[in-house]
Amino acid sequence: MIKKIISLLAAGALALGSMSAAETVKVGVLHSLSGTMAISETSLRDILLFTFDEINAKGGVLGKKIEPVVVDGASNWPLFAEKAKQLLEQDKVAVTFGCWTSVSRKSVLPVYEKNNGLLFYPVQYEGEEESQNVAYTAEAVNQQATPAVDYYLAEGKKKFYLLGSDYVYPQTTNLVLLEYLLSKGVKLENIGGGFRRDGSGKIISAGKYTPFGHTDYQQIIAEIKQFAASGDACVISTLNGDTNVPFFKEYAAAGLTAETCPVVSFSISEDEFRGLPAKQLVGQLGCWTYFQSIDTPANKKFVADFQAWLKKSNVPGLVKEGRVTCSPMVLSYVGVYLWKAAVEKAGSFDVDKVRAAWKSGISFNGPGGKVTTQPNMHLTKNVFIGETKADGQFKIVKSFQNVYGEPWLKGKFQAK
Repeated sequence: MIKKIISLLAAGALALGSMSAAETVKVGVLHSLSGTMAISETSLRDILLFTFDEINAKGGVLGKKIEPVVVDGASNWPLFAEKAKQLLEQDKVAVTFGCWTSVSRKSVLPVYEKNNGLLFYPVQYEGEEESQNVAYTAEAVNQQATPAVDYYLAEGKKKFYLLGSDYVYPQTTNLVLLEYLLSKGVKLENIGGGFRRDGSGKIISAGKYTPFGHTDYQQIIAEIKQFAASGDACVISTLNGDTNVPFFKEYAAAGLTAETCPVVSFSISEDEFRGLPAKQLVGQLGCWTYFQSIDTPANKKFVADFQAWLKKSNVPGLVKEGRVTCSPMVLSYVGVYLWKAAVEKAGSFDVDKVRAAWKSGISFNGPGGKVTTQPNMHLTKNVFIGETKADGQFKIVKSFQNVYGEPWLKGKFQAK
């Protein structure tokens, strides 16, 4: 079987190699295919390859077939920068689709700005950034975190425990949420997880943080259980990667439930639920700009086409069983189509011209509904709040239409 796969790949490489360079356009794929973030990022590699195949089957982009150059960031942030430099300076890719964590994005950002490359970034993030070399198809804080808080406030929650992985996305998001919660009348003593202050007494960090790959959540769960004893508390989780598995296992073992202290997670989609005890987490919330359960013809076709691609694909090591779709996958998918549309509008692969086309306003009807590019390099898109079901899917309980992506929120909200 392995020999067969190798021979098929070799045949594909020969077929692509038989094309002249003028007939293909190189496109970078920069994700962690190993390490703690592989649980999330491998699926983005898969959906990108699916999208490239779909576009190539319809004639490619400006008559050129997409030639993917896939590299492994290996959950190693300095390595991401090295791989980005390789893609831009050696492989000469026209565009890169990649990164999950904000620390990986910030690691590669100077490389893309120096070389005037273009990175499409598809995963929810903290904002406070607006690079001309990044197309942020990702959810901004106002397209995920603040709508989730609004939902819990409407449900009568009065206490909010902030928990996240120890890096820039959770830290910055929780500082924005601290301001947002205070502006909604939530008292400081009802915001859990702890605070760190500077010499003047100003809060410079809000919430509890654990390292990537952390496994021991016994003490934190005990603290959350005590915080939630009043019956009106919830957890806002920005834990990232495979550390979600021990957190939720400890949560369930402690007898906490969606009724006693619900959790809304901003980094757990349908894809991560494949490795979690979903039956023990029924009723927990997610907030994204796409769920697989969206009941539209466009989404049903997208899911079916991806499943069909999985069955016939010969990508080495590709997991084919039990696969699902999720928001970061869809934001990767629509990113490729928006890049294609921008290239075709510009009539060129030149980054400056493609950027100008993006800023002029381009729409694409994706699996989660219409997305539209903005001059600030972000997207207007729909937002959905979903409740976890026993099968690891989400029942949509609230939706917000055409939410404009706003990256600059720190300092915007004033305490009551």
